[in-house]
Amino acid sequence: MKENERLISLDAFRGFTIAAMIMVNNPGSWSHVYAPLLHKPWHGITVTDLIFPFFLYIVGVSIALAYTKRVDAGIPKGDMYKKIVIRSVKIFAVGIFLSLYPKFDFAGLRVAGVLQRIAVVFLVCALLFLNVRWKKQAVIGAVLLIFYWLAMILIPTPGYGKPMLEPGVNLAAWIDSYLLPGRMWQKTWDPEGLFSTLPAIATGITGMLTGTLIVSKKSMEEKIIWLFTAGFIILAVGHVWSWNFPLNKNIWTSSFVLVTSGLAALTLATSMYLVDVVGYRKIAFPGVVFGSNAITVYVLAGLAGYLFYGIPIGGLPVKTHFMEFFTNIGFEPKFTSFLFAFLYIGIFYIPAHLMYKKKIFIKL
Repeated sequence: MKENERLISLDAFRGFTIAAMIMVNNPGSWSHVYAPLLHKPWHGITVTDLIFPFFLYIVGVSIALAYTKRVDAGIPKGDMYKKIVIRSVKIFAVGIFLSLYPKFDFAGLRVAGVLQRIAVVFLVCALLFLNVRWKKQAVIGAVLLIFYWLAMILIPTPGYGKPMLEPGVNLAAWIDSYLLPGRMWQKTWDPEGLFSTLPAIATGITGMLTGTLIVSKKSMEEKIIWLFTAGFIILAVGHVWSWNFPLNKNIWTSSFVLVTSGLAALTLATSMYLVDVVGYRKIAFPGVVFGSNAITVYVLAGLAGYLFYGIPIGGLPVKTHFMEFFTNIGFEPKFTSFLFAFLYIGIFYIPAHLMYKKKIFIKL
């Protein structure tokens, strides 16, 4: 990449990922959702399970791109450390706010969450990037994955006398039950728990390694070939690893990290080829709009959700009216639910587009 040149394909990838995250979080009815738009209950993987690891991977790529420029510009590390910590705290705090909103029941506060995990991964990965070169980053990522794997399959779950990978009765859930403050999402376990954040950091590291490749002096074509090759290899390794340590988003297994990071690398490579090489920028534009203020749009969607499902109009929430109207005129319930989610994304494209046009980029 040339100095100050923005990677449009990465913005598009980020934007389409956050749009997908909003869509799967806001169906018209949770009773009527197409299977690919639901998370796997436990072992296994769906398209929806790719969204969060893709975003963490993009966080890692963005760290490498942004902080390489700052280091090259001679900005003191102390200044960067301060901004990294402040940004992490702000993202974490917004996550806590969304967890409390709209009832603000502090007694039932869930401390873990999507934004909270993003904040922790960003903090650790950014500090790591500023102090450790890419080879050591790769080693640290590998050590995290191997350590997590061995701990989960070899250490007996206390009270059960043997290693277990079942919901709520695995080592990660047991550790979280003692160390994770607040309530857990599923009472006995949380998909964004503390222990499973270790392999999530490795997801961020895979993104940083990708970012280091992107800022290298290789040609765009060489970068895309390297990215395709690396993505295919780690995808294959992750698949083989899953024979022993199953793909599982809820406990963020090591195999899940490699498979999703491999798919993310392949997706980014494809995006780079289509957008940055071939020049299909019009198709990428909606993603760029969302990606320019990704977390802001995600927060807006979270805040506005209460208007659609929490405030009754004529005795029923807006979502229920929508579902009833379209199903009564003959629409299939699952399609109606999907249509609501799709239109919900469209609502937030409007403020995202206005901010993009006015060059308003909010960095939490």
